Amino acid sequence: MKICVYAICKNESQFVDRWMDSMSEADGIYVLDTGSTDDTVEKLRARGAQVMEELVSPWRFDVARNRSLALVPEDADLCVCTDLDEVLHPGWRAALERAWTPEAGQARYRYTWSFRPDGSEGVVFWYEKVHRRQGYRWVHPVHEILEWMGPGQPGPMVTVPGMQLDHYPDPAKSRGQYLPLLELSVAEAPEDDRNLHYLGREYLFHQRWDECIATLKKHLALPTAVWADERAASMRFIGRAYLQKEEPEQARGWFFRAIAQAPHLREPWMEMAMLCYHQEDWDGVLYFTGRALAIAVRPDTYICEAEPWGPLPHDLRCQAFFRTGRNALALEEARKALALSPADPRLRGNVAVLEHL
Repeated sequence: MKICVYAICKNESQFVDRWMDSMSEADGIYVLDTGSTDDTVEKLRARGAQVMEELVSPWRFDVARNRSLALVPEDADLCVCTDLDEVLHPGWRAALERAWTPEAGQARYRYTWSFRPDGSEGVVFWYEKVHRRQGYRWVHPVHEILEWMGPGQPGPMVTVPGMQLDHYPDPAKSRGQYLPLLELSVAEAPEDDRNLHYLGREYLFHQRWDECIATLKKHLALPTAVWADERAASMRFIGRAYLQKEEPEQARGWFFRAIAQAPHLREPWMEMAMLCYHQEDWDGVLYFTGRALAIAVRPDTYICEAEPWGPLPHDLRCQAFFRTGRNALALEEARKALALSPADPRLRGNVAVLEHL
């Protein structure tokens, strides 16, 4: 098969060599540069990438993605869309070729979106940015997704074991453009439940509590908003906004709704555990962290957050046992927390103090 990589970029010189190394298993690499003022373009071309320079104004991610896709030759079989701050693990092409089937339309692979300070994985889910060359286009101004535009039905999604993409973003880059683009996306498609959920979450990031609550309630009211995991996330975010408004009882009610909506996820249980922790309800902390830890299989969607699958549940249990005079149990939980984040000096200190006691 002919497999090509395509991307968009702007001022990402620092990532060029690492990215090109990881994409080198492709038959061709095509990049749309949208206005770099550093030496990104020169470095990409020197490494063998085909680069086109074009300003996209007004800026939209879907327009830029589609123009970068148009650079890929028509005779390519598969397209792999990545960004320059991402790295594919070696062997990705062989894994993709093993998993691909003649009738397939897209492929999903494991994606580490963030890492913890100690280098361990943070948010992990499965991504779907590999697709046939023909029949697909990108839609939405931001948080863009692939949409099938060909005749008939798209081919099935295949899962690619062994294909791993890691994300190492530049912390200096602003995400300020996301909010206006999300507002535009919702204005263009007000019945799109996914966009509405993302917009409500973005208002939460920007500390616009009332707009967050109102937007996510609209999301929950849409007849198409049926995915329990995402509905529970909207409920949790509403609860967080109410906490910031100093309305803990409203928050508690929304966290309970989230648990009822998706009891198979750790995240809602941990929201309640954190609320109990701040209210010094130690029995509540133990109950809700216990329910969270009883969920042993980590979901493979973007809804899965890092904290509930890291040391936090055991750390909270350690605090609850210590506050209620059960030091032996507190030490047991402290050791479990440290095992999940061995470089954390605070967790190491907790173990040392409890061992001394």
